[in-house]
This record gives sequence, structure tokens and C-alpha cells, in this order.
Amino acid sequence: MSPRFRRCGDRAVLVELGGAAEVLALYDTLSADPPPGVTDILPAARTLLVRFEPPAHRGTVEAAVLNARPSRGRSAGTGEVTVPVVYDGADLADVAALTGLSEREVVTAHTGTPWTVAFSGFAPGFAYLIGGHPRLRVPRRSESRVRVPAGAVALAAGFSAVYPRESPGGWRLIGRTELTVWDVHADPPALLRPGMRVRFAEARDG
Repeated sequence: MSPRFRRCGDRAVLVELGGAAEVLALYDTLSADPPPGVTDILPAARTLLVRFEPPAHRGTVEAAVLNARPSRGRSAGTGEVTVPVVYDGADLADVAALTGLSEREVVTAHTGTPWTVAFSGFAPGFAYLIGGHPRLRVPRRSESRVRVPAGAVALAAGFSAVYPRESPGGWRLIGRTELTVWDVHADPPALLRPGMRVRFAEARDG
């Protein structure tokens, strides 16, 4: 779909797009060569927030977006992270039943296709990953858990994610990792950032 623009105060424009893949492609393009005056670019599921300072203004930012030529290929310099996972999640059997796969086939599908960080949300360091195997598209749980442990690896609505810290959550848990994905003492604190490629690798327990 063609971008739609919404004003966000005097120094930001919200760009509405068709989905996460389009958002990420535009984010990659604008981040690689930011228009003059643009100070921050924040992707979400279907929108991109572009903040700017004078002499840039809403018109110049919107023109830059319309003139951008996003590529669906992976951006150079975004990096790649391998996440080791023990696949013993509480919802692994349910995911297998929902997808028509065996538990082993769920693991193979999750590790066999690279994922890409589309955006972050819900909690600091919680990265929404897209691009995995299409058979792994499963709905959220009907009831959220009160506590999901840090490091839980999960699926929901076409996304995969690693819970950065203990929190409530309604995604389907398929495994766990010891990898720290959010560290306030690191620079940057989030290990998984928009545009990065993520590969899951099966690990042994202990």
C-alpha cells in the first residue's frame, strides 16, 4: 500500500504502511541514509515514526519517504545473532498440534529459517521477529500466563520472540535460552535491534 501520513506534534510524522515487512524495508532505507534533519526513526508493526528537527519540516520528511526506494533484501551492517535454545517449552506440544507438525518438526522449522527483527515493543528488549517458516504461524494462548520467565522463546501470530525479563505473557512457549537479550549496562542495552538477522540453534540442556 502507499504510505499514509499522520502528524505527531510539530516534529514528528507517523507513516502508516501495509505490514511489518514494509515497515522494516523503509526503516532500513531511511536509517542507511537519513534525510537531513531526521533525528530518530522508530518502527512498529504497521507504522514508522520519523522525528525531525529544523530546518526539516513535515513536507520534506514526507517527500523523503515517498522518494525512498526500499529493498526487501537484508540490509548491510545490521548484524546477525545466533540464539541457542533448549526446546522444552510448555506449549511445544500445542504448537505441534496446531501446525500439524511433530515436535521435532517444529524445532526443525524454527531453527531452519532465519528470522529478522522487525521492531521492539511490549517491554524493553522485547523484539518481534518476522520471516520464519510459514507453518509456525499460531495464535496467542486464550489465557495469558501471569509469569513467563526471562529467556523464554515463544511464537504468536506469525512472530517469534525471546522474553527479555520475567513478565506476564500470552505467547506460546516452545523453549528457553540463556542468552541475555536486555542489559541496561550494555551499549546498546538491547541485543536484538530492528533489521538484525536472528538464527535459532538447538542447544542441549545443561
